[in-house]
Amino acid sequence: MKKSFLFTLVCLISFSVAAQENEPKEGYQFEVIKELPVTSVKDQNSTGTCWCFSALSFLESEIIRNGYKGEIDLSEMFIVSRAYSDKAEKYVRLNGHLNLAPGSSFTDAITVYKNYGIVPNSVMPGLEYGEDNHNHGEMDAAIKGYTQALLRKPMGGKLSTAWKDGVEGILAAYLGEVPETFVYEGQEYTPITYAASLGINPDDYISITSFTHHPFYTQFAIEVPDNWRWDLSYNVPLDEMMEIMYNAIEEGYTIAWASDVSEQGFTRNGVAVNPDINVVIGEGSDKERWLGLSRADKQAEIMKLVNSPSKEVVVTQELRQKDFDNGKTTDDHGMHIYGLAKDQNGTKYFMVKNSWGESGKYKGHWYASESFVMHKTLNIIVHKNAIPKDIRKKLGIK
Repeated sequence: MKKSFLFTLVCLISFSVAAQENEPKEGYQFEVIKELPVTSVKDQNSTGTCWCFSALSFLESEIIRNGYKGEIDLSEMFIVSRAYSDKAEKYVRLNGHLNLAPGSSFTDAITVYKNYGIVPNSVMPGLEYGEDNHNHGEMDAAIKGYTQALLRKPMGGKLSTAWKDGVEGILAAYLGEVPETFVYEGQEYTPITYAASLGINPDDYISITSFTHHPFYTQFAIEVPDNWRWDLSYNVPLDEMMEIMYNAIEEGYTIAWASDVSEQGFTRNGVAVNPDINVVIGEGSDKERWLGLSRADKQAEIMKLVNSPSKEVVVTQELRQKDFDNGKTTDDHGMHIYGLAKDQNGTKYFMVKNSWGESGKYKGHWYASESFVMHKTLNIIVHKNAIPKDIRKKLGIK
């Protein structure tokens, strides 16, 4: 009798455990398909320098891919300092008709790397103003105020020979002096020679985008304020842009990714998805119910779609273009794609390293769905060899 009771009890427990294991789990369950090496997550904190953090994270992975041994941590603030200097000069030259703001583009970072070199972060951490973390509010205001004063030509209608030194003085006060030479791991370098030692050829990196207001297989300057250098991107059809991204990861190349994170689907908890709200709107009485909901209730309904795998928008070339043209897709954040994963339903996601510190469920990393990436990618930067040969041929890239 006692043995029979114990046997029944064990069976019931086993059945209960098995039933719990077979129950669908809430939220996202990710399985990594391919993951490439990246350096540690950094924190841009209170600055508009995501473009620089993500571009250098991308280049750090490229340096690792090229076989570099040891720790690599490049100075974001070296790039920011030299970019701001160039931007201020162009702002004054154009009499203020330029976006003099902290935002910029990946190509800006690569241009600075090519023209000025780079230093390790330990040589120029860029915290010369009494803060433990980056905060550029005062510096941004100082540069803007100073250059706007210059436009009034207070020296009798002309600029003095000292005005550029004034810009450099502001940058040095906040970010530190740009070193002419430095010693790192027992060897003396200049920024140019240190950059050369890392094996990166800036000319190997290509900007790719996909819009219809310019012909495919040509280059154009993406019309956004942060593209202040007016750098060119190659324009390809949407399916080929996605082919480039998948091919890059498959062949061992990571991707610098410019996107729009102001969307409801880009959560602050590590997931970026593109929910199809027509699922909750429905037809007939369901549609009438939706129209009658408060804004808060609508938000709650949409968040149900965001918080676990659900139907996403089917993205077309036309939809991308429409949302770019009407300002729904903007150039508000740069990140670093380094892998592929899938959820419990088989939906593919790009693995993303962010620059908001170790925030969110995945400690500074995000999973961005294929639909989100197709819809909200402004442009990407990849090594030219990451582009399939047939597409390279169409673009005239050797």
